Order: sequence, then structure tokens, then C-alpha cells
Amino acid sequence: MAEIDFIGEAKRIVEAAQKSGILLRVLGAVAFRIQCPAYIPVHIAMGRELSDIDFAAYMKEDQKIEKFFMSGMNFKGEQRQAALTPELFVGRHIYEDPVTGLHVDIFFDELNMSHKVNFRNRLHLDPVTITLADLTLEKVQIAHLNEKDIKDMLMLLAAHPVAETDQGAVNGKYIADVMSKDWGFYYTTTTNLGKIRNGIPRYQQFFSKDDLARIDKGLGQLESMIEAAPKSIKWKTRAMVGTKVQWYNDVEEVERADHLKDIH
Repeated sequence: MAEIDFIGEAKRIVEAAQKSGILLRVLGAVAFRIQCPAYIPVHIAMGRELSDIDFAAYMKEDQKIEKFFMSGMNFKGEQRQAALTPELFVGRHIYEDPVTGLHVDIFFDELNMSHKVNFRNRLHLDPVTITLADLTLEKVQIAHLNEKDIKDMLMLLAAHPVAETDQGAVNGKYIADVMSKDWGFYYTTTTNLGKIRNGIPRYQQFFSKDDLARIDKGLGQLESMIEAAPKSIKWKTRAMVGTKVQWYNDVEEVERADHLKDIH
């Protein structure tokens, strides 16, 4: 792949889409860097690499988006990959820039992986990326969290507080509300918050004492807000079954596409 300015390219695509009347918002590792510009050197020092650009969009604009990428941006759709693994393309489009080799993945309405992260009626809340809360949900929904996901979340929590708003903060109230309706998502999330906390010693040398204090505080606030939120009857009923029955969706088919490994 040619050398790509992922952040610059992502912003350029969002702006061009906006001019075409299309709402696109960045997610994935590129979005984390866009939201945490002061911590990009930390992200790089931790060995976090970028490989593609992922976007969230609304399904009602799918035809406009296809025309935008293939006619306006001169990307090509991955028809061959679609024929080989059609399940990869349910709820998403995948494009490639034939010049640079850049992969662009569009997720429509939701990220449907280990758990569902719903973007409906939320993409307008930030001008470039999905919200900080949705970026958090994107990571904590992963049933098998790995090191790159921990790196992303440590950076995000170092850069932003947890509060009850989507403006400049991780909206813990919104996250807690999502958790209160779905025990499986709750279980995966609370388990992952513990894994993120346990990952701090492995990367603490990259952060200042103030950064580490913000990370610890943010994790604690998320955990407290999630536990304090009143749980639905459906949540309580599922909680009685617990882990005896699998509580997350398998995403093995996603792992088969190399350029999708950054999104679980």
C-alpha cells in the first residue's frame, strides 16, 4: 500500500460526502486519532498502526454512497470479495482506491459484531467521527478484546472525561442506558473495562501521571454509571442464565477479511 495520510484522507472524504449531501462519520482507529490529536505520538509509540478507514452511514443513503465512491471518488467496489464471502457485505459496503490500495469500509445504521452498536439518529452529534461514547461502545463490544483495542481506549480516556453529554466527553449515561437493556452487552463491556484497567501497567510508560489519573477516573465512572443504571426485565431474566449460554455473536467471518481485522 502506498503511504497514506489516513487522518487527512478520512476528513477529506467526510467533507466531500457532506458537499454531496451524504452523512459519513469515521470510526475505528483513525477516528480515535482524530478525536485525540495530542496523543497521536503516544498512539504511534505504543505500536498502534493504521490500515484502512471505516465509516458509519445511514442505510437510506446507500445508493448515493455507492455513486459517491465509485463515480465521484473513483474507488472500486470489491465485487470479487463480495462473491466469495457475501456474509461480509450484509449491512456494509467495501471500496478500494485502485491507486493507493486504501480500503474503505462503510457500516450502515449499526456495527453488528460481537454486539450491536446502533448509530441511528446519532451520526449528526459529531462533525467528523462517531461520538466518543459510540467509539467506546465500538471497543467494549468486542468479545475477544486484544491489545490494539486496549491501546485505543487508554488513549481515549486519557484525552477525554466521562460525563453525561456527547459534547467533548464520553457519554457515560448513554453507555449505561445501552447496558441496562442487554445483559450480554453489559457482561462483555464490564469484563472489557476490567481488561483495559489491567492493561494500564503494560503501557503506563507512555502516559503522564495526570493521564493515568484520568484513565483510572474514567474507567471508575463508567463502571459506576453502568452498575447504577436501572436494569430492564429482559436484562434481569437473561442475567439469571448468565454465561451458561453464549452471550455474544461470533464474528469469525469478519476475521477472514484481512482489512476488516481492525473492526470486530
